Amino acid sequence: MTTPGSYFTRTGPRTFRPTEHVSGGWNTAEQHVAPGMGLLAHAIEADRDARRDDGLVVGRLGYDILGTLPMDEVEVAVQVLRPGRTIELVEATLSHGGRAVVRLRAWLLQRHDTRALAGSPVEPLDPPSHPRWEAWHPSEVWPGGFIATAELRRGPHTPGAGAYWVRTPVALIEGEPVSRLAEVAGLVDIANGMVARVEPEEALYPNIDLTAHLVREPAPGWLGLDTRVTFGPGGLGLTTSTLHDEQGPLGVVSQVLTVRPR
Repeated sequence: MTTPGSYFTRTGPRTFRPTEHVSGGWNTAEQHVAPGMGLLAHAIEADRDARRDDGLVVGRLGYDILGTLPMDEVEVAVQVLRPGRTIELVEATLSHGGRAVVRLRAWLLQRHDTRALAGSPVEPLDPPSHPRWEAWHPSEVWPGGFIATAELRRGPHTPGAGAYWVRTPVALIEGEPVSRLAEVAGLVDIANGMVARVEPEEALYPNIDLTAHLVREPAPGWLGLDTRVTFGPGGLGLTTSTLHDEQGPLGVVSQVLTVRPR
């Protein structure tokens, strides 16, 4: 079991220092991008709540990964790109040394009571307690502090296809409460690698973006992902996942990959 702690410690109003739990799977001297994605989602929610009291709900998280981050202090900035009474587009940027490295654009939408209309043709995953799921330690394949914090239960799978549940005991920010959405945003990037098409010794296939579309706010507990990985013939790849919690499906995630044979 991983040791509880946090991914980041706050060092100022907009600055954070990563802990050892943030080190990456492709290079342990660099940050895994997943916790930083959670940090940006938290910053957008905090900015929203400081500006307004109607609780616009996040419908999309669209991340662009512009480079890599060393295991060093980062800075977060938030800007409202499209203000509105019922819909907003808000941007948050994660920077190091004045260089933007991860940029998030999030659509925030007005809440409405649509419980009478709610439904999906997507079948829910069996709950994490179901015997089809077996404990699997992704650190058997991937190095780095972030991967070591993931508790995983994985079902039957083939290269590039499978479903699994994941959670972590590690807090996003030391001593600071965050929403379940921010926690989920800090985990979903793990999808690219949990049912890998090829082992990392055969090829590099980091993602350069991540887009999550959501139909509701995620519930506490385990996060489920049903993932498919496709490699094209010209160096491009795509990881797509349906997101679940223990209440059922809640959205989809896609990641574009740069595939580079070793």
